[in-house]
This record gives sequence, structure tokens and C-alpha cells, in this order.
Amino acid sequence: MVMRRKIVAGNWKMNGSKDLSEKLVGYVRTEAGSLDNGVEVVIIPPAIYIRDVVGQAGGAVSVGVQNVGQWQSGAYTGEISSEMAKDSGCDYVLVGHSERRQIFGETDELVAEKVALVVASGLTAIVCVGETLEERESGSAESVVESQVRQGLSAVSGAWKNVVVAYEPVWAIGTGKTATAEDAQAMHASIRTVLKEMGAPAEEISLLYGGSVKADNAAALFAEPDIDGGLIGGASLVAEEFISICRYFPARS
Repeated sequence: MVMRRKIVAGNWKMNGSKDLSEKLVGYVRTEAGSLDNGVEVVIIPPAIYIRDVVGQAGGAVSVGVQNVGQWQSGAYTGEISSEMAKDSGCDYVLVGHSERRQIFGETDELVAEKVALVVASGLTAIVCVGETLEERESGSAESVVESQVRQGLSAVSGAWKNVVVAYEPVWAIGTGKTATAEDAQAMHASIRTVLKEMGAPAEEISLLYGGSVKADNAAALFAEPDIDGGLIGGASLVAEEFISICRYFPARS
């Protein structure tokens, strides 16, 4: 049986402070050392706090950035590149989060450009896909997600070890709603099938579920065979709950 990375990543979104970086990351670093289930703990703060989080993480917690530009350098005021993220101590980059798609108009084509640069930098891209409530209710959820996967990962060029896919149903982000464990598993299995059809080593690629994951639903989600971890939003800002979510991941043989 192929062993996939088990990952619980906390996306702080546009929240945080130096004080939070010190207190929360310090606590998470200490508690992560006692985890015995093989979970890799990742914290993804706003870019301005990356240095603070890296300093507090001490190597026990991985660090990511929430977004990068589709360029590596140049006259692009306000942007940061994947090479800059790497230079600052990041291991992961979120690409194509639903809020980037919905609010900032990012397309699958743009996601593909960013993914190519991220993997070329040696970082791991956490590529976000997911459907809206309207798309789910119309019965097109799987086809929408399939298209996002195929287009967003079209430029990976074999660097699959640097790819993680996060399924985040848009209707469940920040709403308190969540897909049932069975529904989430069905979509994860569908994504793995698409990856296999693309020629990727599908059984080796970690798939995360994101969408109002909390301590009270994490165990059921993480017990599913194709769910390899979680992309956590609001709950990642509460240290005790975030670590509780990490602990709920079962040991797998």
C-alpha cells in the first residue's frame, strides 16, 4: 500500500498578528511534537507574518504562503513570487483558493501558470478545487471539479511529488456547513480517478478536505480512505482546536 503524506494545514486568511504568531505557533509547535499519527502540521499565515511564523515553528511545523504571483520577478507592485516564498522559509503555497477565484477572478489558466512556477521552485502547491452550491444542486459538481483539476494541473510536467489537491466545496467555506464524510469521500475518489487518467501517480498524491472542518467533524472525515488531511480555516486560529483536529487523524498501516 502506498503511503501518502498526511497533512493538516491551517489557512489564517487575512487574520493574524505578531502576538498570535508567537503564542499560537509556539503552542502548536510544542503539541505537534507529541503527535504519533504521522501528520505534517502546516501553518499558512498572511505573507507579512511568514518570517514570524517560520521563527516560531522551529522546523517542527511547516509553513506556507496563501498566494503567489504568476511571475518570478519584475515590475509587479504588491506581488510576491514562489522563489521569494521559498527564500522566506515556506514549504507550501496555496493556489486557486476559492476566495482567490471568487473575489479576485482567478481562472484555471492562471492557476496553472502559478502551479508551474511553484513546483519549479521546489515548493509544494496545494491546489484548491471545489464547486458552488448552485453547481452541486444542478448535478454538475463532479464535472466542475474535474475541469478545475485537469486545467489547473495541466502544466505540472511530471513534478507530481510537489502537488497536493484540496477539495473545498465553496458552499461550505466559512458557512458552518460541511459536506458529509460520505460526500467528501466520493469527491476525493473522483479526483483521484481524474489524476490517474491524467497519468499522475494518483495513489501517491495527498488529497485534503477543506470546508468548515472542526474538531467535532474531523474524525469522521479523516477516517475516509481517500481523505489525507484537511485545509482548515477559522478553526486554525484557535490553537487548542487546531491541534485537536490534528490528533483526530487515525494512524494508518
